[in-house]
Amino acid sequence: MSAPLGVILAGGRATRMGGGDKGLRMVGGRRLIDHVIDRLGPQCGAMAINANGDPARLSEFGLPVVADSLADHPGPLAGVLAGLDWAAGQGATAIVTAAADTPFFPKDLGARLMASAGPSGLCLAASPDETGRVQRHPTFGLWPVALRDDLRAALTAGLRKIVIWTDGHGAGQAVFDSTPFDPFFNVNTPEDIAAAEALMGAA
Repeated sequence: MSAPLGVILAGGRATRMGGGDKGLRMVGGRRLIDHVIDRLGPQCGAMAINANGDPARLSEFGLPVVADSLADHPGPLAGVLAGLDWAAGQGATAIVTAAADTPFFPKDLGARLMASAGPSGLCLAASPDETGRVQRHPTFGLWPVALRDDLRAALTAGLRKIVIWTDGHGAGQAVFDSTPFDPFFNVNTPEDIAAAEALMGAA
């Protein structure tokens, strides 16, 4: 299987950050999305950014910007669908997604997701929390283009929770180590920016 295309999910409204584009917030002297592009780029083929609103604000990254095709911000699954529709136009068979506010995700994310994919080709990333319980990170996944119309139908019918849909298709799970910290740490609040700054040296 050839390398999947990459899609950075940046379509959220960042309400806990006071609105705006979380991916453009500075951490470690660079924007969050710069860190994400650097990590995802070597793991995939072409990349695109899923974001809503005026795409010109992201033009400097030189990547296609694909907006949700469904109205009213139905959540990350709509971003996945937008990425799948874009990938279909590129003749690709799958995409790997990463959230724009997560600067430390694994550099072998794509390969591990592909190795652990279920029969449908779906796979989600996961990692143990502080209690040792494995938690899924559904914005980090491998998604086959062949399921995009099924996903579109589910979203149109009102489905919003990612794992309900992925469980229904027998998604695999790739579990990543959380030592010395969870690589899927994401920046949701101003306090998280300070935490991310502190983690930069250990990443």
